[in-house]
This record gives sequence, structure tokens and C-alpha cells, in this order.
Amino acid sequence: MSTLDLAKSALGELFLIGFNGFELSDETAAFLSQARIGGTILFAQNYDIPSQLAELTNQIQECRTSEFPLWIGVDHEGGRVQRFKKGFSRIPDAASIGATNSPKLAFEIAEVMAKELRAAGVNLNFVPVCDIASNPKNPVIGNRSFGSNEEIVSKMASGFLRGHLVNGVQACVKHFPGHGDTVTDSHLALPRMETPLEILKNRELKPFAKAFKSHCSMVMTAHILNPNLDPEFPATLSSKTLRELLRKEMRYSRVVVSDDMEMKAITDNFGAEDAPRLAIQAGCDLLIYRSEASARHAYESLIHALEGGKLTAETVLEAQARVRDLKKEFFTQSYHPVQITEVAKSIGTPEHVACVEKVPVNHR
Repeated sequence: MSTLDLAKSALGELFLIGFNGFELSDETAAFLSQARIGGTILFAQNYDIPSQLAELTNQIQECRTSEFPLWIGVDHEGGRVQRFKKGFSRIPDAASIGATNSPKLAFEIAEVMAKELRAAGVNLNFVPVCDIASNPKNPVIGNRSFGSNEEIVSKMASGFLRGHLVNGVQACVKHFPGHGDTVTDSHLALPRMETPLEILKNRELKPFAKAFKSHCSMVMTAHILNPNLDPEFPATLSSKTLRELLRKEMRYSRVVVSDDMEMKAITDNFGAEDAPRLAIQAGCDLLIYRSEASARHAYESLIHALEGGKLTAETVLEAQARVRDLKKEFFTQSYHPVQITEVAKSIGTPEHVACVEKVPVNHR
């Protein structure tokens, strides 16, 4: 097989896709398996009750095309960003957890989150938020951050990270290089921040650097434009940010994940055709698309970019290698489907509720 053909067959592994419904349709299942999609991301639209979620994750894993499971990810931060609610322990927001100033409690709450997610077959959680709440006018981060200074965010994020990893759920820190000092929601428009590079290094980047030292193997990019880093492209599409700053200066060598590529910060400014190519070229290894239709379109656009020489096969194969290396390292045991009848015994237990209630009410 030629290098081009190898790259085309590898493209699907660089996608995490969303889809509609409480169960997997035949069309979605076919796309997952035929395109060798790397994994899925679940939202509230995919969730009813824990047993249904477990059946869904089993269906997703039936589509895997290698010995390693598919990534099944979710934004399960706590507070206003918790996709699975009914039956699951309700997790306080990060600001409330951060206010306790207890990395030990952050670790214990993360353990609850990871145990419940893993019981239902979810193996990837897009936490912790490493953004510092440095701008009170920020409409999108706010209480999703552990606090307004680097020290508290760093130590609480480290506890959150470890609580997931020791319980078999991969964590993904976000949103690099820091989304705290913005006044625009990247779901709606492209945020622009003028934070100087020295302040970024002494403030925003420190929680990420410390997370990397705590064996973090996934980092999510931010759709933010900082002309002090790159005057043309937001972080997700910026090789200056991802290849120069993240990989070379900070010596991060693991998996880079894009934030949702369907957010308006990307779609309104860089186009559905070019954006996935720009992201892969910049250094993203996994692309998130919240809808199946957009994922299919992006997949086809990358096939055409490879065939037309706009995207090199080597770039795709390098990303695939990083993703595969992490799966090989993380999934050390052979895959077994979730036992549906056992799921409820591990979710929303009295012990888990008691742990969450250690966060004082006046902090929540």
C-alpha cells in the first residue's frame, strides 16, 4: 500500500464525532466502522438513563476495527457542563471545588466522576479546565475554572487529572493556551486576546505545564486568536501555537485535540473545507465534530486534500501514530462490554453522594 493510501485509511482515526439519538443508527455504525473513526463524543441528546448509556457505549464499541476500544468521550465537568444528569452524582462546578483549596478533595471528586463514567463505558472525559478565571467579564469560562490565580488552578487540576487516570478514564486538559482572559464566547464568534507572551508564560501556561508533568496525555486547544502568538490563526489552527510553543518550547509530545470544530469561531472565519486541513497541519491529532453530517463533510474534505497534495501523508500518519501510541499505552486490558445489569450499582451511590457533599453548600 502506498504512503498516500495509508494516510487515507488513517484519516478516520483522527476524528471524534457526535451523532443524534439514544442508540446508534445503522448509518452511524457503518460510518464508524467503514471510515475507521477514532471515537465519539456524547452529549445530553445521547443520554436518558445509565443503563441506556451503557447499551449505547456497547453498540459504539461493536464498531471498532482494531483490538483497541474507540474513544468514547464527554464533557463531564460538573456544574453547568454535565451531560449525564439523571442517576449520576451531581458534581459541583470547578469554582466551588477550587474554593475548598483541597487538591485531595478534587482528587476524590474526580474519582467519583471517573468511576461512574467508566461503569457506563465512557473512557474519556474532557477535564480538567486549566483556564484561569483572570477576566471577570469572560462569558464562557467563569465558574468552570477552579479559580482566578495560577496556583489554585494548577493544584486542583492536578488532583482532578490524577483522580481520572487512576480509575481508568483518560483526561484531557483544556483550553490551550488559556481561555480565561477573553470576553467573547468562541461558540458564537472568534475571541481575540491581547495578553502578552510573558504574561501567558507566567500565568496561563503554568497549569498546563504542571498537568503535563502529572502524566497528562491529552490537551484540547482553544479557538482564540492572540496576535502575540499568531496574528493570522487561532490556536487550534496555528502551527506557531501548537508546533512551536506547545511541542517545541513546552516539550509536550502527546495527543492534541481540537475543541469542537463546529463552533462559530472556526466555521464563520475559516470555512468547513479548509478548517480541518489547517487544524491537522497546525498540529492537532484529533478533531472533534459534534454532528455526524459535519464530520462526514470534514472527512471527505481531508481525503480530497490528501489527493490534491494540499495535505501531506506524513502529517496524517504522524498524528495517527500519536493517537495509536496513547491507545496502546492506556488500554492495557482486553476490551469487555459493559454488563448492563451492573451499571446502576456504581452510579449515584450513597458513598459518591457523600463525597460530593464534602464541598460546602455555601461554595456551590
